[in-house]
Amino acid sequence: MSEAIVLDGKALSKLVESQIKVRVEKIKQATSGKIPVLATILVGNDPASATYVRMKGNACARVGMESRKIELPETTTTDELIASIEMLNNDPDVSGILLQHPVPLAINERAAFDKIAPDKDVDGVTCLGFGRMSMGESAYGSATPAGIMKLLDHYNINIEGKKAVVVGRSPILGKPMAMMLLNRNATVTVCHSRTVGLQDIIKNADIVVGAVGKPKFIKGDWIKKGAVVVDAGYHPGNIGDIDLENCISVCSAYTPVPGGVGPMTIATLISQTMEAAEKKSCQNGND
Repeated sequence: MSEAIVLDGKALSKLVESQIKVRVEKIKQATSGKIPVLATILVGNDPASATYVRMKGNACARVGMESRKIELPETTTTDELIASIEMLNNDPDVSGILLQHPVPLAINERAAFDKIAPDKDVDGVTCLGFGRMSMGESAYGSATPAGIMKLLDHYNINIEGKKAVVVGRSPILGKPMAMMLLNRNATVTVCHSRTVGLQDIIKNADIVVGAVGKPKFIKGDWIKKGAVVVDAGYHPGNIGDIDLENCISVCSAYTPVPGGVGPMTIATLISQTMEAAEKKSCQNGND
């Protein structure tokens, strides 16, 4: 068997960013200097969340977009958060809105997500967006699974007719990932940490997506020869949800941790923000 293909999200994200830079310049010319704005909302003081928001802001800066940071205290209520979202919904300068997950437990995160206007839901977190995407209608996909699909397509990974197993069922990763694969004609099984017989299910999979949020939960010897392995997890020590070091010798392709899925999440977020800005520009009569 030939050496496994490394699905290099870091390299692809740089390519995507270079393309977005060109689109930013084009829209600036069409709108007398206006640039796309991604508004990021961070509630509380979780260090990991603050890091993720900063990384997204840095990505915006690299492509020439503006990142508008909204920082709210840990004591913020659901109503106060929704009021901030509504303000951004009504701001014509804001192209996309990102509410950083997770928010403090006292907040109804789902209610807040669903207040984001569909045309600014560039992170693909609303129920409406999920439903439209699942039905094959136009919508912004959840950024991580949409980024994974871009990565698979870039490396010409065949999806149609394949047996895909998604391990994880979160509303912004596992569930939309399963629907995106299903919409591309894969036969999809959704599993989770309580699935009985998980090892045997995974051993039959042509494509395995680890999205369960537990370090090295999926063992290397569960992966069948020639499978494509996508690790969407990230934990301290640069490890993911899959025991990659013990399956690289048998899989046909894999995403490294770090440098695989993570960069594509951010690239997809800013790409979809760019798309939202372009749609708005067209509605306003700019070509």
